[in-house]
Amino acid sequence: MDFELPNEHRMIRDTVRDFCEAEIEPIAQEIEDEHRFPEEVFAELGDLDLMGVPVAEEYGGAGGDYLTYALVAEELGRVSGSVGLSYVAHTSLGAKPIEMFGTEEQKEEWLRPLAEGKEMGAWALTEPSSGSDASDMDTHAEKDGDGYVINGTKQFITNANVANSVLVKAVTEPGAGYDGISTFIVDPRNDDGFEVTTVWDKMGLNASPTCELQFDDLRVPEDRLLGEEGEGWKQTKKTLDGGRISIAALSTGLAQGAFEAARDYATEREQFGQPISKFDAIRDKIVDMDRKIERARLLTHKAATKYDNGEDVTRLSSLAKLDASEVSREVAEEAVQTLGGYGYTEDFAPQRFYRDAKLMEIGEGTSEIQHLVIGRELGL
Repeated sequence: MDFELPNEHRMIRDTVRDFCEAEIEPIAQEIEDEHRFPEEVFAELGDLDLMGVPVAEEYGGAGGDYLTYALVAEELGRVSGSVGLSYVAHTSLGAKPIEMFGTEEQKEEWLRPLAEGKEMGAWALTEPSSGSDASDMDTHAEKDGDGYVINGTKQFITNANVANSVLVKAVTEPGAGYDGISTFIVDPRNDDGFEVTTVWDKMGLNASPTCELQFDDLRVPEDRLLGEEGEGWKQTKKTLDGGRISIAALSTGLAQGAFEAARDYATEREQFGQPISKFDAIRDKIVDMDRKIERARLLTHKAATKYDNGEDVTRLSSLAKLDASEVSREVAEEAVQTLGGYGYTEDFAPQRFYRDAKLMEIGEGTSEIQHLVIGRELGL
């Protein structure tokens, strides 16, 4: 698990692990049952300087690399998929694009409070009718004097009802396809015309809010345009390279948590006078879990390291996300099976990991879309 991890990275990972085990794991099932976003957890993550890990120190972040960020995401996922999901949506989708594409003024006003953990961020791309074809976008932003007027609907937006800023993708040049999409910083607390119309009840991850948004003549000034008009899709592709690494890391964490629950149960539970881990059927399940997790982790770390080196990671990030998300679901399912009837009850964690893991194959581009992306990168 520590293969080639520098000491600094290992120390940060261990600090986050201790925090997760002490503060998040005891309430992980409770917040799911209550469908409650744990504001206190994110406040503590802010106090630990973890809400802006990959953001530069000059903008309130920790100045860490993406490998460090991936390690934090994995540790959060190891105890709570919900906390992990809201964390990565805030960091790689809500905050990081402002650092990459924003003006100095935007970074001071909007990025700093996100990176310092004083505010939450979100990112709004998906729409009810667009699905995997994100360019088929109905949300429009029309130039009006010294600002823009936004109208439309966004769907499946993480953190939207707890966010202080939302990065919204909208069409500014109809008919131009990908080149007609732009990004705007929206303030959900103060901008008139912003409404959260639905907070979805889901199969899992219910402590991480997933929302439908409606924009009704929402006006933003020109200085809320992120980058230039028409750059929204280029920004999206670059953002998703990092976002897929986030989901790969979170998926690896979910798988690790499920594996540990299954291993611990198998070594303690006795049948026919011995721990069930001694039986070939159970031992082989646990060995296969470990093998898959190590593969997913190494691929994720490779993608994160190359991202830090400034290399093109479209193929690697998609590979990591595809593999780790499927591993997460497979391992969680086998963990439930290992516990038998107990695995189906909410008294034990595997059922939560199983339900949470399924979204990893859907969010940030479905597994089917990852195959498409990787195929293109291979020239197929």
